[in-house]
Amino acid sequence: MFSVTVRDHMMIAHSFRGEVFGPAQRLHGATFVVDATFRRPDLDADGIVVDIGLATEQLRAVLSELTYRNLDDEPAFAGVNTTTEVLARTVADRLVDRVHAGELGAGARDLTGITITLHESHIAWASYERSL
Repeated sequence: MFSVTVRDHMMIAHSFRGEVFGPAQRLHGATFVVDATFRRPDLDADGIVVDIGLATEQLRAVLSELTYRNLDDEPAFAGVNTTTEVLARTVADRLVDRVHAGELGAGARDLTGITITLHESHIAWASYERSL
């Protein structure tokens, strides 16, 4: 299996509901380093997994929908704890929608999987992996 990873970041504000979250129940900010890994079993005719430029551009576009926002105010997250895991799935799903819409180029049609990893810090991160 071949893979290519591109990286960007996002800065959000949010709060959580539930005692398990302790002080994070209050409004706080988070900065995530975001890795998007694209997978396929074989390279395309150009010898690549995906166009890195397009992958980077589309990851940035997805993250721009979230960054510098208080996610507590976003209708898409009403009633949802926007944990690192939930955000990883959200980014993955939105990026897959862009793959299916052709926004990562024709060569991306043969991608078989994607993994999104959100790094909360240098010692903690969460990932979501899905098929295309």
